[in-house]
Amino acid sequence: MHRNETRNRTRDGLSGLLAAAVALGLAELVAALFGVSSLVVAVGDYIVDHSPGDVTKLVIDALGTKDKPALLLGIVASSLGIGALLGVMAGRRFGAGIAGFAVFGLAGAYAGTLVPLGNAFASVVVAAVAAGSGLLALRVLLALAAPAQAAGDDVELPSEGSRGSRREFFRVAGAVGGVAAVSALVGRQLIGPRVDVEAARRAVVLPSVAPQAASTTRAAQPLTGPPVQAAADATATPTPAAAPASTFEIDGLAPLITPNSEFYRIDTALVVPRVDTETWRLRVTGMVDTPLELSFAELLAMPAREETVTLACVSNEVGGDLVGNAVWLGIPLADLLAKAGIQPGATQIVARSVDNFTVGFPTELALDGRASMVVLGMNGEPLPVAHGFPARMVIPGLFGYVSATKWLSEIELTTLVQYDAYWIRRGWAKDGPIKTQSRIDVPRSRQTVTEGMVTLAGVAWGGNRSVSAVQVRAIRAGEDDGEWLDARLSEALSQSSWRQWAVEWAATPGEYRITVRATDGDGETQPATRRPVAPDGATGYHGINLKVREA
Repeated sequence: MHRNETRNRTRDGLSGLLAAAVALGLAELVAALFGVSSLVVAVGDYIVDHSPGDVTKLVIDALGTKDKPALLLGIVASSLGIGALLGVMAGRRFGAGIAGFAVFGLAGAYAGTLVPLGNAFASVVVAAVAAGSGLLALRVLLALAAPAQAAGDDVELPSEGSRGSRREFFRVAGAVGGVAAVSALVGRQLIGPRVDVEAARRAVVLPSVAPQAASTTRAAQPLTGPPVQAAADATATPTPAAAPASTFEIDGLAPLITPNSEFYRIDTALVVPRVDTETWRLRVTGMVDTPLELSFAELLAMPAREETVTLACVSNEVGGDLVGNAVWLGIPLADLLAKAGIQPGATQIVARSVDNFTVGFPTELALDGRASMVVLGMNGEPLPVAHGFPARMVIPGLFGYVSATKWLSEIELTTLVQYDAYWIRRGWAKDGPIKTQSRIDVPRSRQTVTEGMVTLAGVAWGGNRSVSAVQVRAIRAGEDDGEWLDARLSEALSQSSWRQWAVEWAATPGEYRITVRATDGDGETQPATRRPVAPDGATGYHGINLKVREA
């Protein structure tokens, strides 16, 4: 019998797992010291950027907004699992451990050099430290894990007395695990980012906005009385300090203006970019007469406008919550393009973020009068870091995947046929107008209510076409049809803002299917046919099941 066959595979596997943990932990620490992306994040970014569209959609469908933490956790777990396997293999032939950690280091170095805001040299150093420390930990632990009578052929043992001592092995293993944990913790938490973005945000003074014709501001509308007669083409917007006009105050109903802390976040960034406003520049390039490069201070000095705009994610299922309404302040995109001068034939605008994410939309949508902006403020404060600070793009009426670039760095004029942006290359439609949709917020599905007058309420949006009507229908179980009830609407804060709706329903005992539909400002009612989100957004009526009990 070969004497390596008597090795303790459990200890060997644990040795490899802890060696991988040390490599990951020290990589976090050294990356923090250099101020570059960690190996885990760099590898995660590479996976995100190179995953097929079908795979990406499958993950989003399964995990929703938890996809990023799940990916990072999966990379760590996979690394530890591979480390355990390497430990078992290296217990027999240490060359397998050398090869494994060499591959680990090369993969990390390669991914690190691809990070847009990274430092290639520093990334290589981080990867080398990670691979070297992991290999050293593996050698020490495997030596201690070797039974005294069966030391591995090519594992150099530190001393005869240390072989096979179970207590010694677990003492050192615990110390190695502690080094891994502390290094990761210090790297993640105690060594802060080189750029204090929150301090930069607090120092921002947003530009003032020229007075615009305002809608009549009224107190919150009660559920009794005549419906609001708001024009479908209303374009006035409130100032952030003013209360939203004519809102419904109903428990469980989405507010007319979504607070920044509750606004949905969907993007490809595994770690939110932290941009230094002192060195950041917004470039306008491509098919322009005069390429521009503007500092943050220069943008803040330009005339600004304000508009209430509903943003929606193309991945939002019927009745989903990947949609929100905010008051955005920014520089009109048309003004920036006029300053640069658009050349004939420039049919597409490509917006690029600091991490190289791209969107693309027709140039005409920046010039047709809608409030297309390079946004600097959200709901009366500078953009939150998670929502794009220092600047992002907002194009009313378009799904985010073709318009809403966060952490904006470049606006490029090109043609529609010359370039396909990030999600288009992954199979999503090149045109991404927001579809007219409506949602029931109150009551919740499968809730039981008491007979009598029951409040049904929700929100509806129509891209940049506004919403002119919402209707609700209650069908009793076993029946095929029911009457559509006209809901009352909150005021249209802008052409691109969602509206709350509410209706009082005379409920009698039984089980019901409640559905809602909206009609936009062009007179088109949302389609009843249910379609999935790919490739250009879901359609269909949102519905809930409701049980009405006797009083």
